[in-house]
Amino acid sequence: MTALRCPVVELRQYTLRPGQRDVLIELFDREFVESQEETGMAILGQFRDLDAPDRFVWLRGFAGMESRLEALTRFYGGPVWKAHAAQANATMVDVDDVLLLRPTSASSGFPTDGRARPPVGATVPPPSRVLASVHLRDRPVDDEFRDHFDRAVRPALADAGATPIACLETEYAENTFPALAVRAGEHAFVWFTWFAGDAQLTEHLRRLAWPAGFGPVRHLRLAPTARSLLR
Repeated sequence: MTALRCPVVELRQYTLRPGQRDVLIELFDREFVESQEETGMAILGQFRDLDAPDRFVWLRGFAGMESRLEALTRFYGGPVWKAHAAQANATMVDVDDVLLLRPTSASSGFPTDGRARPPVGATVPPPSRVLASVHLRDRPVDDEFRDHFDRAVRPALADAGATPIACLETEYAENTFPALAVRAGEHAFVWFTWFAGDAQLTEHLRRLAWPAGFGPVRHLRLAPTARSLLR
């Protein structure tokens, strides 16, 4: 598994207690990045949701479902989580909003471009923004839908000033680590776009015109934390 291109990805949205997001982010960036990656997973990015002051969003990747089970078992049974679980859990209200995803094709996963994560202790977040766009369907994503996205939606996104950096769809494999819930029975198509700052993101959303019959789409406007790899 390379630094960012992962065959299995979790999009995790946590609802936190009021005023606790920065507390969790400071703890996460300090204690939960390298310690998780040492077990074989990849921490792809962590973000503040710009539209929900008590929501923390992050992306975690795995080389496959078997390695996901092994890595999660090692981390949540290991010393770092045991040392800091009580403090982390005290910030949280709901951690079950999790989409289990896979790249829609061999080339649609998160890019591998040699980027480096800022070191432990970094506190200044970048000005860049990430937009996660979630489309829930009434049936699984198929070749017809993927072709429609490539033919109609990608050009609309480009016309509005952005192109996806990654496209993912629901991974239907059994959740073999039931201690951490994932959303079941849903058919998601999710893509991510990057912007230099708030102005570019706002302009993209203003200009975006959906092709006829496409939707609905829920947008997550995300601000990377100081140590987010995706930034």
